[in-house]
Amino acid sequence: MASKGYQIMSCMNHVPSPESIPRSRPSRSSSKRAKNMVHEVSAGGLVFKRTPKGILFAMMKDSYGKWTFPKGHVESGEEKEEAAARESMEELGLEQIRLLESLGQITIWFRDRFVKKGALVHKDIHYFLFATLPDTELFPQTSEHIQEAAWIPAKELLERSFYPDLVPVIKRALMYVRIHGGTV
Repeated sequence: MASKGYQIMSCMNHVPSPESIPRSRPSRSSSKRAKNMVHEVSAGGLVFKRTPKGILFAMMKDSYGKWTFPKGHVESGEEKEEAAARESMEELGLEQIRLLESLGQITIWFRDRFVKKGALVHKDIHYFLFATLPDTELFPQTSEHIQEAAWIPAKELLERSFYPDLVPVIKRALMYVRIHGGTV
């Protein structure tokens, strides 16, 4: 696994989170609209590093200009953990991360703006916690509509994150860091 740039240290089995709340619910669809609905499975990562300044998490500004975390499609034959690591490394320009824990799943609904323009998308996103080295820098993947990436102090994560559905995921990540010797 080291050749892929990440290693799996431990991972609990995924149990759907009771906090899995969609951003918005679609209205009852006619058969025409139902044909224009897409279901996607994605995986993403919250990457942190321990520094003399404290615990810092990598965040990025998405195509809407909102602060969030990397995520992307789970490819055929790929495990969710692998997809989360791949997407985190690609979108943040990271060379090495270590998988620590599953953070659960969220479900969102939105209208596609890029691939199937206008399609109603039902997306399940599985999040994982990763650690990286203290001196790691971020190099955002601008080809994926990422406007900016930055290391954010752990205590600012809940304030910085725009999407309310990420709150339970962020809280689980912060709890893991606290339990395993980090101060937030």
